[in-house]
Amino acid sequence: MSASIPVPPLDLSRPSRLHVIGVGGPGMSAIAIVLAEMGHVVSGSDLREQPVLDRVRAAGVDVRVGHDPTVVHGVDAVTASSAVPATNVELVEAARVGCLTLRRAGMLASICAQARAIGVAGTHGKTTTSSMLAMVMAEAALDPSFVIGGDVADAGTGARWTGKAWLVVEADESDGTHLELPLHATILTNVDVDHLDHFGSFEAVVESFDRLLARVPGPKVVCGDDPVAARLAEAHGAVTYGLSAGVTVRGVDVEVGQGSFGFTVERDGDRLGTITLPLRGVHNVVNALGVVAMAIEVGIDVAVVSAALARFGGVARRFDIRGHDGGATFVDDYAHLPAEIAAVIAAARHSGDRWSRVVAVFQPNRFHRIADMWRRYADAFVEADVVVVTDVYASGTMPIPGVTGRLIVNAVLDAHPATRVVWLPRRDDVVSFLAGEVGRGDVCLSMGCGDIAALPDEVLVRRGQMRRRSA
Repeated sequence: MSASIPVPPLDLSRPSRLHVIGVGGPGMSAIAIVLAEMGHVVSGSDLREQPVLDRVRAAGVDVRVGHDPTVVHGVDAVTASSAVPATNVELVEAARVGCLTLRRAGMLASICAQARAIGVAGTHGKTTTSSMLAMVMAEAALDPSFVIGGDVADAGTGARWTGKAWLVVEADESDGTHLELPLHATILTNVDVDHLDHFGSFEAVVESFDRLLARVPGPKVVCGDDPVAARLAEAHGAVTYGLSAGVTVRGVDVEVGQGSFGFTVERDGDRLGTITLPLRGVHNVVNALGVVAMAIEVGIDVAVVSAALARFGGVARRFDIRGHDGGATFVDDYAHLPAEIAAVIAAARHSGDRWSRVVAVFQPNRFHRIADMWRRYADAFVEADVVVVTDVYASGTMPIPGVTGRLIVNAVLDAHPATRVVWLPRRDDVVSFLAGEVGRGDVCLSMGCGDIAALPDEVLVRRGQMRRRSA
């Protein structure tokens, strides 16, 4: 199977005037920052003021709060995320005056065409793997540009344009973006069930990654631990990585420390060196091995990889320790799919921190996702001592009758009747419960991709209030 590399819709080698609608979103803010750093004249708009807009303004983007149709007059192209409705006044005016309008995927593809792009694709682990790869390439003095779905702690941002040869980009599959990017090389982390509202079936998800590998002309690095990805790797002659016997780049002698892992890297059985990774979770060992494999493919020595990863500071909302209180630890994580949740809980359980209990809090995300997948969460919480489930965070989707967080509670209890599961649809009830329940030696993991990111702070405040009242 072979396919041609996608042709980007906009030539960004020439200075242009560009407008970004919904510039406060994580994906669109990253694009606006990169476009400005490329030297284009960039404006942006969003419905409300928010902290990320200060960073976008600092990059030189003219940001306006509120939407005004006149802002698109005289621009060369307008870009908007799929979350922006077609009725948006700026989109309507752009169409009326004949301005080129691109979805985020189209603008990201145009950015990728200006460098040698390595796309990190897969259902889980894209952001962490992309961040590690960008740091490793920087350590190797390649000074890569990057567009990543979360803030890289070491860089303080999720987007940067350096103008050098390489670009690391997160190739998101949720809306088919991964198939629109003109990539030189790719890492495929895994293939799991998600985004069925876009693809319609898991078979279509698999086929999309098959097409991705077919059209990438350069190195293809694929996780051999994932059975679906491993089949695709074999079909496309890809380099494989992981912890399983038979992969090209393998991690062996894995040892857990307190909040870290050490392991040895082998390629085709030959020992290449050792890595110390200051992250929890064996899934991050696998992510790091993908980075090692790609680094080798682009000519970076494993010693350079080891030096970079030993200092890796992580990514926002990936096992992000948000505070300690009364001997308890509060952690926030973006995990929202079953395999991700299980991996984060396992990371806490087997981290070497010796936490006495794992209290897992999950906010389901998107009504259509939960309607399609609720039964798949049945085994996601098996290593937690207490499970708290909230109601569904809409993320712009419309409610579906009967689809609530209670479905996940039912799935867990049907499979594991002895599990202590608490169903708390109201946010204030979640905060009150956790403030009283989480004790000395416990770790509280709040997980999801909605507003649950603020939960650790709310619980810490409530615990302080309780202490003051009892004093």
